[in-house]
Amino acid sequence: MIQTDILIIGAGPVGLFTVFEAGLLKLRCHLIDSLGQPGGQLTEIYPKKPIYDIPGYPSVLAGELVDNLMEQIKPFNPGFTLGESAAKIEEVGEKMYQVTTNKGTVHQAPVIMIAGGLGVFTPRKPPIPNIEKFEDNGVAYVIRDPEVYRGKDVLLAGGGDSALDWTIFLADVANSVTLVHRRDSFRGALDSVEKVMELAQEGKINLVTNAQAVGIIGDKKVEGITVKHKSGEMEDIAVDSFIPLFGLAPKLGPIAEWGLNIHKNAIIVDTKDYSTGIPGIYAIGDINHYEGKLKLILCGFHEGTIAVQSAFSYIYPDKKLSFKYTTVNGVQGLPKEEAETVPA
Repeated sequence: MIQTDILIIGAGPVGLFTVFEAGLLKLRCHLIDSLGQPGGQLTEIYPKKPIYDIPGYPSVLAGELVDNLMEQIKPFNPGFTLGESAAKIEEVGEKMYQVTTNKGTVHQAPVIMIAGGLGVFTPRKPPIPNIEKFEDNGVAYVIRDPEVYRGKDVLLAGGGDSALDWTIFLADVANSVTLVHRRDSFRGALDSVEKVMELAQEGKINLVTNAQAVGIIGDKKVEGITVKHKSGEMEDIAVDSFIPLFGLAPKLGPIAEWGLNIHKNAIIVDTKDYSTGIPGIYAIGDINHYEGKLKLILCGFHEGTIAVQSAFSYIYPDKKLSFKYTTVNGVQGLPKEEAETVPA
């Protein structure tokens, strides 16, 4: 059995930074994540994607941000249960919860921080016949390493930030890039839309709007994509890589059965401390919901910081919490020998 002060469900960036804030208050953390390594979506889906809204970093790759967070929390020696998902929660005493994973690993802690991002997610796939046949043979729903596409002919489909951002990025990597979108307007950031339009005007990408990818050409691997235009005209575009970026379909998974207040696959919280209404259980990051919620990493950092302050008072109601800046106190680590890690 693994015992800790704060059990964090989700080892994405928000969960990782929460370890740092907890460590400053001498609270030990253990993290559970269904993925095989820390970092959440940043590691699993787009480690090479640049992020522009982290304070102090004009630009930082998602994977690099995770590496930095892991380095930042190293003095606090958190434990990890990776490759397992939190399946069952129960109260086993006063101010004590027990969380069991889908593989039977048992954890106990007085405080639970749910930092599960979007929860359990799967990519939204286009309704193209036999698309599963070509998965890992030219079809991919996420881009983990853009170098895979160096020198290749790539067709992306979608109209959101991911489709726009990767079109811009791959324009300098791939031999050719085609972006297909079913409308002539995009949902992504205005500056990204403008950049894509510029690349199209300069002939550096092929932009096809008011059209949809409807078929895959090839036998064992992708050799081309059939595109249907709004007019009904069909066009075959020769490519060796097809990347439909239609977002993720999130589900809370077992967490939805924990008796929490849910709003559209998100956990309703009190913005005073991001508590869920169940004593000792908090929800931080993209998995929570409140009026004015912004699903940004930097907002999750704030939420985790406030939640940890509240958690300290919950665990130690008779102790006075004195807030001090790290520039005054520095960063004092925790003993390493108490940390536990369960490998994936």
